[in-house]
Amino acid sequence: MFNRSFTSVLDVINAFPDEQACIEYLEEARWGNTVISPFDPTSKVYECKNNRFKCKNTGKYFNVRTKTIFDNSKIELQKWMIAIWLCTSHKKGMSSLQLGRDLNITQKSAWFMLQRIRNCFGLDDSQMDNYVEIDETYVGGENKNRSVSARKKLHKDGFTTGYNDKKPVLGMLERGGNVKGIVIDKSHAKTIRPILFEQIKETATVITDGHGAYKGIDKNFNDHQIVYHNKDQYVNGIFHTNTLEGFWSLLKRNIDGIHHSVSAKHLQKYVDYMTMHYNYRKLTTHERFNLLILNSDARLKYKDLIKNGED
Repeated sequence: MFNRSFTSVLDVINAFPDEQACIEYLEEARWGNTVISPFDPTSKVYECKNNRFKCKNTGKYFNVRTKTIFDNSKIELQKWMIAIWLCTSHKKGMSSLQLGRDLNITQKSAWFMLQRIRNCFGLDDSQMDNYVEIDETYVGGENKNRSVSARKKLHKDGFTTGYNDKKPVLGMLERGGNVKGIVIDKSHAKTIRPILFEQIKETATVITDGHGAYKGIDKNFNDHQIVYHNKDQYVNGIFHTNTLEGFWSLLKRNIDGIHHSVSAKHLQKYVDYMTMHYNYRKLTTHERFNLLILNSDARLKYKDLIKNGED
């Protein structure tokens, strides 16, 4: 059943008519023929009643929800499956208000579900190579749309015009490959350079604009080509950052058109969601659905999500 193709929400509902069908699907996807304890993978496991298991080494009981995005959730698994399908099939994403209406749950519950789902896709540890486009963008509302008191505070703090009060996101895109987006505090060289050296191989040819943070990085890579946007140069032969600019456009349309605004605290999760859709764009919708299920062990607790205030 795990490899079954889902082509519509109706297929998902038919495949998961009740809680037991969802449990059996998750058990097959996570464990196959051998149940593995989430507390000690080396331990022997005893099967108990009501879809529960016991870890011999730790003496703890668990089920297929334990230490996953479904853990300690009172929402039925069928609704979780529908939510996952909607998130992985809607390339532009969806708001918690819309999901709440679709599943007949509160907006707060829908928001928590979406944040748990987004949390399943983080930055991978593979290094980029070949031609790598590098650029940064800034996410945040325009000053003219802020309240008078907010604009006065920004001016008092020294943030007058430009992007000083917005959150920078550093992007790296390998031509013909994947994109990575990392939310950073400041677009300074001491912040950006260590990330580039960690995420990109020395054999790569990197392409950037004329931002000062990239000055001198040619010593660490095979080649460094610069496109001077401040001189109205956007293409220099095969060298440009237009592919990455296209991804920034997708990200901002997602934020502006679907969510309208996101907080800096949770911005990385929205970036991860859009990179997931970009990187797995060649997969079918049911393949993206199955992929998320396989990554569903990234549990996110509500108290950690709203730490320092709910945004």
